[in-house]
Amino acid sequence: MAEYVHASGGPLFHIGRYVLMIKRSFAKPERAAMYWKETLVQMNNIGVGSLVIILLISFFIGAVSAVQFAYNLSQSMVPMYYVGFVVKESMILELAPTVSCLILGGKIGSNLASELGTMRLTEQIDALEIMGVNTISYLIGPKLAASVTMIPLLVVISAITGIWGGLLAGSMSGYVSGADYLQGVLMSFKAYNIFVMMVKSVVFGFVLTSVSCYQGFYAHGSAIEIGKASTRAVVLSCVMVLFADLILTWLLLR
Repeated sequence: MAEYVHASGGPLFHIGRYVLMIKRSFAKPERAAMYWKETLVQMNNIGVGSLVIILLISFFIGAVSAVQFAYNLSQSMVPMYYVGFVVKESMILELAPTVSCLILGGKIGSNLASELGTMRLTEQIDALEIMGVNTISYLIGPKLAASVTMIPLLVVISAITGIWGGLLAGSMSGYVSGADYLQGVLMSFKAYNIFVMMVKSVVFGFVLTSVSCYQGFYAHGSAIEIGKASTRAVVLSCVMVLFADLILTWLLLR
């Protein structure tokens, strides 16, 4: 357990320990049934537990995007069906994966860091280690598996909800008719954009979950540290999601 004792170190120290944690997270499970059960629990917590907030935020993001873009086009010669096209492209390529994962970074990240931090400070992780359990694999592996499975599904739901939110808002505002909006949505569909969205969602889900688990798993000190670990988890996961967004956009849309 000496490897879990806190040691203050620089960025290279934390990067190295983070990489080792990821490596051990994918170790072969001792009891597959136990790991599968834990994965299902995490899939419910991460996916079903985040569905409502994703639906609400995505609907209003799509609605606001449609109204603002329609307002800017209302005094131009550009056909209004471009409102649907722009909302569709922006939701698929950027708003659905990035904004959704930033929101999930706050919700899921704080929960994971608090859960693991509490287990660390109450010595539950030490007890599991004494019993011979690979704690990193058992506690973090299922969370990573659940996140890279459920977060892409949430992102797909986010994109669909945002597009329909734009349809309703555009029609109710009177800027663009439903027929014109749907014409823009169906115009110039590119399957590659869906691929980009799914790649982003998988990478973002992995990043925000692993960073949050790292902060909670290696928490130390008093109970105050749990709050600090949760704060660091949210901030770092959001920053890393934005950094990954920049890199993936540059690589995939060159």
